[in-house]
Amino acid sequence: MDHRLISTILALLLSLSQAHHLVDLGSEDEIQIEDPDDVDITARILLSNNGSSEMLMEGDLVVSNTRNAIKCRNNQCLWRKSSDGLVEVPYTMSNQFTHYHKKRIENAMKTFNTETCIRFVPRSYQRDFISIESRDGCYSYLGRTGGKQVLSLAKYGCVYHGIIQHELNHALGFYHEHTRSDRDQYVKINWENVPPRTIFNFQKQDTENLNTPYEYTSIMHYGRTAFSTNGLDTITPVPNPNQSIGQRSNLSEGDIQKIKKLYSC
Repeated sequence: MDHRLISTILALLLSLSQAHHLVDLGSEDEIQIEDPDDVDITARILLSNNGSSEMLMEGDLVVSNTRNAIKCRNNQCLWRKSSDGLVEVPYTMSNQFTHYHKKRIENAMKTFNTETCIRFVPRSYQRDFISIESRDGCYSYLGRTGGKQVLSLAKYGCVYHGIIQHELNHALGFYHEHTRSDRDQYVKINWENVPPRTIFNFQKQDTENLNTPYEYTSIMHYGRTAFSTNGLDTITPVPNPNQSIGQRSNLSEGDIQKIKKLYSC
């Protein structure tokens, strides 16, 4: 068979294969890769945040200049509850996002709005609010910091259902699951596989665990090889090392229960 014909056929097959994994909503800027099912949230977040200009703790938590970002006393970092029992979290969304991106973000908010007393609402006049922007990575402040607080979802790399929910949950006040104060009963940190400069990302925090069980399937759990220096596991579940961790699809039932407990829904 003619080599040029073979090359043409291969090029056509390649283009069809790539088209299958894209959603084209009418303009080049609105092409969006489907949610990956082979990469955990941690890996994608860390990849997107590589080289970020922000000072980040645990990979995607912005270190606040106004308060200690790893301590939340007297619920001062929680969003306020109204007399009707609902907790409104006002937000604005940058016009950097296409219509499709905005719909994705709104869709990721729905689970919070339907399963808990949290209500993400477009900002009208509120002083404290989340400004969702496309900056240099996927990151958020921890809880309510007061005034405008940026939650970054880079258009190309972060606008995926699981990542959006992960960052929104940080904004509600939740740390990563692997930094819980009781984590040593449930996971082993393989320090030999952690680069010295990133060890701080695995330090335990003085967390409020809400009398809830440690959850391997939380959307807030790191993947096995997070920050690995050699491709080997940095986190190993115990006592069952084969336990799955680092899911990427949706808020788990445990995540929902923790939100309800933290905000007394």
